Amino acid sequence: MPTLSAARSDHYRPLGAAPAWTIHAFGLTDTGYVRRRNEDHFLIAELSKTLHAQQTSLQQPDVMEAHDHGHLLIVADGMGGHVGGEVASRLATEKVQEFMLDAVKWFTDPLANDGDEVIVKLQDALKAADAEITRAAEKRPKLQGMGTTLTLAFFLRGELYIAHAGDSRASLFRHGHLARLTLDHTLAAEMVRRGELAPEKVATHRLRHVVTNIIGGPTPGVFAEIAHATVEAGDRLLLCTDGLSDMVPDADVAEILREHADPEDACHVLMADALDRGGNDNVTFVIAAFESE
Repeated sequence: MPTLSAARSDHYRPLGAAPAWTIHAFGLTDTGYVRRRNEDHFLIAELSKTLHAQQTSLQQPDVMEAHDHGHLLIVADGMGGHVGGEVASRLATEKVQEFMLDAVKWFTDPLANDGDEVIVKLQDALKAADAEITRAAEKRPKLQGMGTTLTLAFFLRGELYIAHAGDSRASLFRHGHLARLTLDHTLAAEMVRRGELAPEKVATHRLRHVVTNIIGGPTPGVFAEIAHATVEAGDRLLLCTDGLSDMVPDADVAEILREHADPEDACHVLMADALDRGGNDNVTFVIAAFESE
């Protein structure tokens, strides 16, 4: 039987605060029926500024949190043979998490300079992950060439930023329709963008899984594609690896999201659908629902 793991994150109110947004997120990952190991990883995290009062004459709580909470969502799909894929996706996810915790000032206004600072930090996060994987591969020759896709979403105060490398995807579900926010970084997708291949032929093309831009890999360097969207109440975000997108068409994903508003419910139905259709790869995805208060 395939192994499956899940995680839930529910935004909570800091004491005495009234946040503008409530975010409910849930993720699942499954080995599938064909692969021997799961080389995918995902993360759902909440970032907040916290003050710990060590000593004071004021009558106040010992611990106080800022009103604004940032949210970080990640999916990563490793590759590289042996255990390299699992190691690469894990290292990349951990490094991005560490970088964002240290570098992103999520309690300041990212729109003060049109979000430029946030975009630069997200690009730097993927570059840091690329360097981390390169260093790890240099220390362990069996892992040389390992790499991973990575798609992350950072949400704060109604603004959503996507940083992406590879063929994992980010899509926004709004008013019953699913719109893709990322481009696949594969040879087949590039042929479509150059007008050399019809879009409907990608699904069966022999180059559809040849990824052209990843974190790690045989040569250092990564291009971090950035997307931005202003979120509306009722929107839902889907991050997924190709284990879902290859098995379940976008139209069917949209239908499931229309029928299941709760992220956890939608995740379980999507996973069952992907496995029922063959489970030919590791399957990993995160769904986040946004509501304004």
